[in-house]
Amino acid sequence: MRRSQFWAGLIAPLIAYSGILTAIYVNRSWWRLTDNAISDLGKVGLQHNWLLNVPLVLTAVLAIYYAAGLLEKARNKVEKVGIWVLVAGFVFLALIGIFPEGTSPHYYVSWGFFLTAGFGLLIAGVGMGIAGDRKILYFTVALFVLAWILAIWAMRTFKGVAIPEFIGAIAITVWHYAILLKVKPDQ
Repeated sequence: MRRSQFWAGLIAPLIAYSGILTAIYVNRSWWRLTDNAISDLGKVGLQHNWLLNVPLVLTAVLAIYYAAGLLEKARNKVEKVGIWVLVAGFVFLALIGIFPEGTSPHYYVSWGFFLTAGFGLLIAGVGMGIAGDRKILYFTVALFVLAWILAIWAMRTFKGVAIPEFIGAIAITVWHYAILLKVKPDQ
């Protein structure tokens, strides 16, 4: 993995969360965590929708570049398949910004992101376990199961889907940084 890919992986989530939090702040007069979706902050026709959509696309580009470096370090086919599924998730993340709420593909690309990124990290984590990293395997499975349980609970509890979306995004981010801490960039 190139040093630039490592740094792309390091800053990608920070860009996404900075965009989300800025969009929440700007739209705080009407946006509610329990009543809305994160995507409401980027919907078509909203004055400052770019505050969400541009960072999501930029994050996805950086994450794909980082994942290309992860592919170089993959030790088996299962790990590689998981990383490719994760890359598909990052493509869907970019598509959320390109096709914001109010466009016909938005619902599908939104679900596409959470499902492919979630299952991608699970498959990659299993591949890392097969390669001998049992701690990452157990961590990945526990995180995946906990995130799904919490997200389903939140979907049944709150009117909006922002809380389950944050649960999924935070789980993906936590896993991402756990893997990043184990990766050593090339000199």
